Amino acid sequence: MAIVEFQNVSRVYTSGDHELRALDGVDLSLDEGKFVVILGPSGAGKSTLLNLLGGLDSPTSGKIVVCGKDISTLSNNELADYRAETVGFVFQFYNLIPTLTVHENVALVKEITKEPLSATKMLSEVGLADHAKNFPSELSGGEQQRVSIARALAKNPKILLCDEPTGALDSATGVLVLKLLLRMAREYGKTIVIVTHNQNIAKMADTVIRVKNGKVMSVEEQESPASADDIDW
Repeated sequence: MAIVEFQNVSRVYTSGDHELRALDGVDLSLDEGKFVVILGPSGAGKSTLLNLLGGLDSPTSGKIVVCGKDISTLSNNELADYRAETVGFVFQFYNLIPTLTVHENVALVKEITKEPLSATKMLSEVGLADHAKNFPSELSGGEQQRVSIARALAKNPKILLCDEPTGALDSATGVLVLKLLLRMAREYGKTIVIVTHNQNIAKMADTVIRVKNGKVMSVEEQESPASADDIDW
């Protein structure tokens, strides 16, 4: 069942007489509970697509329907509610608050969402229950990224959006983070959308979307995705 539909979506940025068509007439459907990878070179439109889906930006034209609601028509306040209740974000850089403990960073989400999951349980899920009282500066990069995943999951979002989530990590730690995201998709039924230029990550996906010059070039459904352990990183 489709949880996301892009219908002839374009995003155009203008500066003086210059026009940049970051997305150009994109039609796209994403099924619920899938592990989706959006693949393409720098400047292809991957992050623009993710920002539109996340309600961080609005399309110039077209319609974006998420969970049956057209988010392209929402006001700024309505988009803020959408971001709080429907989507979670994991970025390349962890965006943790340095003066708060690991547990406090994750528990913050209860201030913005109606049905949060337990911060303690989510930290346990990402293997960091023993680090709950630590501060971010006391953790490795991979551990900080796992905290950011726990925080995003604690919002109990329907969709988890990840922009180059392993970009700042070494390959071994990146594989651990990808395994974790894949497990969250399978066990919690979340729709995971990862933007990357890493071809290996695409091998793990249920759905691979290839983007170039603001257009969707192909959508590939993979019946038997590879596991992280089967890939030569």
